[in-house]
Amino acid sequence: MKPIAILSLASMLLLTACGETQGQRALSGGLIGAGGGAAAGALLGNPAAGAVVGGVAGAATGAFTSPRDIDLSR
Repeated sequence: MKPIAILSLASMLLLTACGETQGQRALSGGLIGAGGGAAAGALLGNPAAGAVVGGVAGAATGAFTSPRDIDLSR
């Protein structure tokens, strides 16, 4: 595997449990999305564009997700 893919996967695993408030979920979702988008973009030849698209999608998903729907610790 490419080093960027390994780093992205590690980042996603570390940030998966983040987010009790809407802002925290938006931030962690954006970071996870940016990491995944950068990895996918690197495979397609444009990691910056992948990071932007993934970051925006992840932030929107995190911001609009209810904590009741995603809290696995309960």
